[in-house]
Amino acid sequence: MLCNVIEYFIDGALKSCPNKVAISDGGTEITFSELEKKAKDLAEALIGRVDVVREPIAVYIPKSAAVIVADLAIMYTGNIFMNLDTEIPLKRLGSILNHIEPKLIITLRDRVDTVLDAVDGVDRNQIIVLEELAEAERHSVATVSNDRYRNLIDTDPFCIINTSGSTGVPKGVVLNHRGVIDFADWAFAEFYLEEDTIVGNLSPFYFDLYIFDLVLCLSRGATFVIIPEKLPIFPVRLMEFVAREKISFLFWVPSIMVNIANLDLLEKVPLPALQTVFFAGEVFPTRHLNRWRRALPGVRFVNLYGPIEIHIDCTFYVVEGEIADDQPLPIGYPCRNTDIMILNEADQLCAPGEQGELCVRGSSLSNGYWNDPEKTARAFVQNPLNTRYPELIYRTGDLAMRGADGLIFFAGRKDYQIKHMGYRIELPEIEHQVLGIPGIANACVVYDHPKKAITLFYQPSGAEVGAAAIRKALSTVLPKYMLPTAYHSMERLPMNPNGKIDRNGLVLSLVEEE
Repeated sequence: MLCNVIEYFIDGALKSCPNKVAISDGGTEITFSELEKKAKDLAEALIGRVDVVREPIAVYIPKSAAVIVADLAIMYTGNIFMNLDTEIPLKRLGSILNHIEPKLIITLRDRVDTVLDAVDGVDRNQIIVLEELAEAERHSVATVSNDRYRNLIDTDPFCIINTSGSTGVPKGVVLNHRGVIDFADWAFAEFYLEEDTIVGNLSPFYFDLYIFDLVLCLSRGATFVIIPEKLPIFPVRLMEFVAREKISFLFWVPSIMVNIANLDLLEKVPLPALQTVFFAGEVFPTRHLNRWRRALPGVRFVNLYGPIEIHIDCTFYVVEGEIADDQPLPIGYPCRNTDIMILNEADQLCAPGEQGELCVRGSSLSNGYWNDPEKTARAFVQNPLNTRYPELIYRTGDLAMRGADGLIFFAGRKDYQIKHMGYRIELPEIEHQVLGIPGIANACVVYDHPKKAITLFYQPSGAEVGAAAIRKALSTVLPKYMLPTAYHSMERLPMNPNGKIDRNGLVLSLVEEE
């Protein structure tokens, strides 16, 4: 039985195909044996700088093969990698680093000043600059790092993924080795993903979809092809890249796939090598999915569902047969070794066809939120259906229902957390930042689902504050995918009888505008 993800690599690709290309990054190719050498060298440098285990180490490097090397090196040291978005505003970067308090930050020379500006009082010795690693810090093939990973157990943290938080402080979700291995073993067996797989990685490396692409590479010996970050804004070039690289496996969020379908590119750019497409992170409109299926009848399409607090995903649906364009796509059935419970307001199991909150139990649960026991305790709770022994479930806040045949259908959010462009976003965090802008008296952010638009209603405190000024202010503290796309200034925000902003009324006003 594997106890940690690094053993996937050692007993998998490194043993079965050491000279095969592991990573393709532009014009650079790295074999599995070369990947081992680079990772072990860096691991020794990390250990030489700080001798810790089960501690977070941040990676602040643009998407590239260097990030994969760094992640693998951190695994060898027995620590926890945390990949960071290099495009986020300085304040948000500082908020994450101050909250997580990584022992080291791995970066490039041209990023050092950004890190120093983001975190007050950071020790320069905590920053590892890849270009400046001295030969003295690079020992011969590591023995220390080999011993360290063997001391890990499967419930130890594997990585931290930062997601939006309602108080303005991002939440650091702690994923463990067991959950990653459990999901990956199931997926490899269920979908026959092996050494001949060529992965077309499009997701950011600070996103959970990256984890599956990575372990597929390390365990099965699949080649990990990094798709250049700029290609999604040029869909034709993106499709040509997928065709040219003979990509056989994709794990993408639906947004880019919808765009490709809208541009009729599936008929113009053949993809004969493509075999399997996973998609997750948001609802894929059936009409657009059907265009992919018609253009690629031999390809297997799989809808997966799972919040970041779950190891990658917890339900799946292999899309088969005819599905009408206006028919909702199921999120399917639980993945192996995962149980899905749909509970009503009384914490009882919902009957078929009854809508309730989707809750998850099993090894797929994460360890909770880093350095935030209160928030963890609110989301990861005792199973209300089990009073005989301790058993945690995760309350997703998502609404779902089961059909008579057991198929699960997603029905939206229970609260104000949304999925937008594949990212889980808490709308109160955006409100929190808006209320910090001078001249704003009150604010409410709602989501226009038909238009997939984050919509801001705001009340100026005096002179009118324009949308451009608000957007400019927010762009310094929020990533682009969290910026509102619609702005409505109101003399006074509507209130309901209990004195709270009437969110439902604002949502209805959007419907009436349609």
